[in-house]
Amino acid sequence: MRMRADLMQAQDAAWHAIGAQGTWRTGADRVAIAAETRHALQCPLCAARRTALSPAMAEGEHTSLGQLAAADVEAVHRIRTDSGRLGRAWFDRLRGAGMQDEAYVELVSIVVVTVAIDTFRLAVGLDPLPLPAAQPGEPTRRRPRGARPGPGWTASLSPADRCDDDPDLFREHPGPRERFGANIHLALSLVPESMMHWWDLFEPMYQTGPQMRDFTRDFRAISHPQIEMLAARVAALNQCEY
Repeated sequence: MRMRADLMQAQDAAWHAIGAQGTWRTGADRVAIAAETRHALQCPLCAARRTALSPAMAEGEHTSLGQLAAADVEAVHRIRTDSGRLGRAWFDRLRGAGMQDEAYVELVSIVVVTVAIDTFRLAVGLDPLPLPAAQPGEPTRRRPRGARPGPGWTASLSPADRCDDDPDLFREHPGPRERFGANIHLALSLVPESMMHWWDLFEPMYQTGPQMRDFTRDFRAISHPQIEMLAARVAALNQCEY
């Protein structure tokens, strides 16, 4: 099967970036999160929670690979297997167990990158990629100075609050990738590198902002309406309420 070069390059870059030193997590920790993301599908507790009327009705412990703290395992497994029923009380319990907001945001980005690439390869008949090698280095632990509370559970960095020493995570000026600071852009912006990790993969797999808004031409093998129909159906199946 022939694949677009830009799509495969974006997936390759995003996959190898999992093993790199992160902002709040080491390369080894990031690879462990990717491994646990795959392992969550085999967890009996997650299976029981998924079919229960409420996740709280299923008790027990996660079956994990034993490489992450309990709060990390809970976050990875619930995001991977039951993301449609996550709530603020659940997030506050993670905080109470010692998880920092920034570490949570970085974890989310790794989980969604892993799921996106694994799902794509499954859909087109390719084998899963081997886990990337963990690179040495300590996290920079740099929080954007302009980050403010909301609109979600964690603080976020809007285009207006971005400082000169922050990476250009929005690329708001005219160009092939314009991110204007919509809520969906802000979701991972507390850790700019994590936001870019996801969006630099997402845009080639879907469409860039300018492409989404240009209804005079189609940029993929299927049309705008077909893309949106598929996106809406997948979102419904995944209980996405965005």
